[in-house]
Amino acid sequence: MARRNTLEEGEKRPLNKSGIEKLIGVFRFVLPYRWTFIIGLIALGLSSGTLLSFPFFAGKLLDVAQGKSDFILTTINQIGLALIGILLVQSIFSFLRVYTFTSVSERTLADLRQHVYAKIIWLPTSFFDQRRVGELISRITSDVSTLQDTFTFTLAELLRQVLILLIGLPMIFILFPRLTIFMILTFPVLILSALFFGRFIRRLSKKTQDQLADSNIIVEETLHSIAVVKSFTNEVFEIFRYKKSLNAVVNTAIHASKYRGVFISFTIVALFGGIVAVSWYGAYLVQSGEVSVGDLFSFVLYTTFIGGSIAGLGDIYSQLQRSVGASERILEILDHQDEHSSAEHNLKLSGKIEFDQVQFSYPTRNDITVLKGISFTIQPGEKVALVGPSGSGKSTIINMLMRFYAPSQGEIRVDGVNSFQYNLSDYRSNIGIVPQEVILFGGTIRENIAYGKTNASEEEIIDAARKANAWEFIDSFPEKMDTVVGDRGVKLSGGQRQRVAIARAILKDPAILVLDEATSSLDIKSEQLVQEALEKLMENRTSIVIAHRLSTIRKVDTILVIKDGSVTESGTHTELASMNNGIYSNLLKLQVEIH
Repeated sequence: MARRNTLEEGEKRPLNKSGIEKLIGVFRFVLPYRWTFIIGLIALGLSSGTLLSFPFFAGKLLDVAQGKSDFILTTINQIGLALIGILLVQSIFSFLRVYTFTSVSERTLADLRQHVYAKIIWLPTSFFDQRRVGELISRITSDVSTLQDTFTFTLAELLRQVLILLIGLPMIFILFPRLTIFMILTFPVLILSALFFGRFIRRLSKKTQDQLADSNIIVEETLHSIAVVKSFTNEVFEIFRYKKSLNAVVNTAIHASKYRGVFISFTIVALFGGIVAVSWYGAYLVQSGEVSVGDLFSFVLYTTFIGGSIAGLGDIYSQLQRSVGASERILEILDHQDEHSSAEHNLKLSGKIEFDQVQFSYPTRNDITVLKGISFTIQPGEKVALVGPSGSGKSTIINMLMRFYAPSQGEIRVDGVNSFQYNLSDYRSNIGIVPQEVILFGGTIRENIAYGKTNASEEEIIDAARKANAWEFIDSFPEKMDTVVGDRGVKLSGGQRQRVAIARAILKDPAILVLDEATSSLDIKSEQLVQEALEKLMENRTSIVIAHRLSTIRKVDTILVIKDGSVTESGTHTELASMNNGIYSNLLKLQVEIH
């Protein structure tokens, strides 16, 4: 089973020049809030600087208590009040830092999510042919959340830890030179060992994360295909499959926890062992009168701050690597060529369509030519049916007309102009489509019909529903137009969904209409109602009908028989039905025999 490309898989990228450039590429979304961000940085610097004065005053408190201090503050109460003041000032700066960083990151990430979503919406159909929906959702959710952690926490922590090191290390060198030299000889070795051990543990955790991704895919697949699961009564099978996957996660996690426990124990020994070693040496210096107890206490606190900063850099570095991976995946979308165009809605086509020697292969299947130099002309207001076996190229012709793809060779002209010369949004606003499998949004019937014209009045919506033979069942619902159709329209029957889709197309009032087997899955009664609505819809507009049920296309002006990407027969129903051994006549005889 293919694993979804989640951020936990190969998500880390080197923190080199290229990686930093990718982070900066996403960081540009912070620029509108740069002054708030700068205030946060100032608060961060002041907070870190204020905090580093705490060990110094704490040490002087002990010296004053022993009567050995020549500090400017000479009483315990004075130093105690100074320590409280330091904590209060530090807390104010910390609050300001947290508030400003959170404000900037939330606004920045909202902008980024909106920008990525808008970009995805405008990307061409060929992009979606090569991406899974789950992967694209992961870009907006998981990847952006990773960057949110970076902007809100990781970046602030990185700067704070760096400031502690840049300020703290010179301070202890100046204040406690002998103790600092001893620390340098012992402490870094232990810290670096802990960092190395931590990297080993993270590699062990990778397997757990991979297995968890597999478990999540099982949930995603079964919920998306819940009707199939239930129709085959495989609930127990899927529950067992998920349980088996979770058990694998648990076993791997428990196995990794043994090493993690050893790592935590080692970290404790390493960090506090270093403090004990320094304190031990410091005790001899106190005993010999070379340093005071207060100085030793201050140094131990400084050492703890600095040691914690060094140890924390490992996790921060790992998070930054993940952020580079997230940035790379997001920039891949943002840098992709899209179809964005501003609609002016002043283009009114008459509906003449010409395919001139059009050849095409799908980008994901370049080795297979789907359309092989196909040519035909449809006059304005003409009703044309496309007939042929599955895979012959009928839907591809519609995709080409909709400009979902560009021809490999040849030209598609609409009203005598290459279709790719029109503004894309204006062009598509002239084409309406009623698909075989209608997908409705989860809102109300009104919202779904109004999708054809978002600024339509209530009267226009109801009029479209009447013309689509949909008002009768809508009016029978207690909530009428406010009836919620459910996810993908599941609360409506197939015929009802089709009529809502027809009402949507009527409201759009397109110059060119595409009907993609719009009645193939309906019962007789629903088909009659839908067919009546479709005939009203096709009046005075160019219509292209894809149909397997040949009885529904007897009244069209022209039937094009498509086979292997070429037009093999063309004519009216009567003309094609009378052809001996013709493809259409044989299909017609076959359907008559079946019925």
